[in-house]
Amino acid sequence: MPVEQLRSQQRHQRILDAATQVFSTKGYHAALVDEIAAEADTSKGGVYFHFPNKQAIFLALLDRLADILRERVESAVAVHGDPLARAEAALHVVLETFGSHRRLARLFLVEALGAGPEFNARMVAIRADFADLIRVHLDEAVATGAIPPLDTATAATAWFGAVNEVVTHWALARSPGRLEDAYPTIRGLLLHGLYAS
Repeated sequence: MPVEQLRSQQRHQRILDAATQVFSTKGYHAALVDEIAAEADTSKGGVYFHFPNKQAIFLALLDRLADILRERVESAVAVHGDPLARAEAALHVVLETFGSHRRLARLFLVEALGAGPEFNARMVAIRADFADLIRVHLDEAVATGAIPPLDTATAATAWFGAVNEVVTHWALARSPGRLEDAYPTIRGLLLHGLYAS
């Protein structure tokens, strides 16, 4: 890889790292591109070379977080042969990942709701992607007889919605405790719902 291309990639990552810090501290609406540039130790023009505006930076951060979450989920489920165990592993990883990034959870799930239609559309697509990931494992669980037949698309959406609501409530709580501690309760409710259908 040519040196200039490597430097450009490094600056791109530095800007995203800086943006994570600035958005996490100030929130989406109050954050300024000047502050992101200063945190990244680059010029405002350097930021605009990589991103046309603040929203583009934010969307790139959202994609980065979704990619990290997806990679962690895929790694966790790969070690399980049982489809239901894979769905449970995915649930645990989501709680663990958000649990170690409370400020980002709050930023993306609560504070950024007014970030515009492009952000909203991206969030809808990411939610659908993760619900689909859960659906695949539920389909396998139905096919192997691990759970009774059910509408797995609706069940997966409900699973994702329940987790999303628990994470949002935790992100807004004054004394949140550990998000991972919610796992046994959520797991019990979600699994009970599968067998009750």
